[in-house]
Amino acid sequence: MISISTIYFKSKTAKLNLFNSILIPLSLCFLMGCNIGEKNKLVNSNSLKYAKGFNIEKEGDRRILKILAAYQGSKDISSYQFDRNPGPITIQIPIKRIVPTSTTHIPMIELLGEEQSIVGFPNTNFVSSEKTRRLIEAGKIKEVGIQGNLNTEILLALKPDAVVSYAVNGPEKSLQLIERSNIPVIYNGDWLENSPLGKAEWIKVFGLLFDKEKEADSIFNAIEEEYLKAVQLANTATIKPAVLSGAIMSNDIWNLPAGESYVAQFLKDSNTHYLWEETDGKGSLNLSFESVFEKAKSADFWIAPGYFSAKEQMVQANKLYAEFDAYKNDRIYTPTSKQGSSGGVLYYELATVRPDLVLKDIIKITHPGLLPDYELTFFEKMK
Repeated sequence: MISISTIYFKSKTAKLNLFNSILIPLSLCFLMGCNIGEKNKLVNSNSLKYAKGFNIEKEGDRRILKILAAYQGSKDISSYQFDRNPGPITIQIPIKRIVPTSTTHIPMIELLGEEQSIVGFPNTNFVSSEKTRRLIEAGKIKEVGIQGNLNTEILLALKPDAVVSYAVNGPEKSLQLIERSNIPVIYNGDWLENSPLGKAEWIKVFGLLFDKEKEADSIFNAIEEEYLKAVQLANTATIKPAVLSGAIMSNDIWNLPAGESYVAQFLKDSNTHYLWEETDGKGSLNLSFESVFEKAKSADFWIAPGYFSAKEQMVQANKLYAEFDAYKNDRIYTPTSKQGSSGGVLYYELATVRPDLVLKDIIKITHPGLLPDYELTFFEKMK
């Protein structure tokens, strides 16, 4: 197993303890046996424990990656074939040139030691990692527009071996053009997973692309081990503080995590009492301010208050926020204030692949005596 030790992920305000990457000789493999047609046909997975959105089949050196849900509401299975020896319907691995399109992809690629393979990225200002930022500033990673409106001319000129993207409600038109140019587009559905460890397990997809499956397995196993240790530690706490989350985002509607969401899972695993933990749904709840205030006025902690990063900013938006006990007692914690040098929020980039650190943050906030020497990675007390 790879130990969680000596690679450091730095941002403007944070230095993160990550994983040693084991470097072994690279092989070759990957395909684009794209999309559509197979409806809800599940296949045997390759040592998957939590992720529900993909499967990997093995046939000798050949690998078949199946994305079971490329976007919300999708019922089609996208299939991609990979091999160390390229063929008419297979993609050769390891991938040498890749264009990821979400900041959540960056840490997974970095943990595998493959950041040098990134040749393009949309909205490069959102990247927080200093390692990848240096490549951007050196001109080795090109700006390819914005997600949803990619510059296909620049992207095609980069000649990537693969584009790893995501879709919200359906395939993006610019990426359909890329596919027609015989560049495989792989839709990463990590954001659709409903468990923190399920999201992190998508590193195994990048392990497949770079022919580093063993390394990806070891990295994930180390993350899982740390996460489960933190859960056990949290369960030793004898008090379960009440927690509020979210804020009013628009039209006087308060958005907060539903009881079956991955955020609610973090709060459950940290042995807190999330006030909406019994609600149904895996996304967000849309509630009135009055109903939230009635239920959460006396909450012990307020974790992740929407996009707000300062208490003054909150009361400027709505002076009634100051009536919550968590506001009065300085117990509001936000992940939005820890940013990279160009303004990207660290949480939005790294948290997907490091749920163990998110969980430890919440434990440190709500049960500080359990982790006396731990320093918060993503969250900060709101000032």
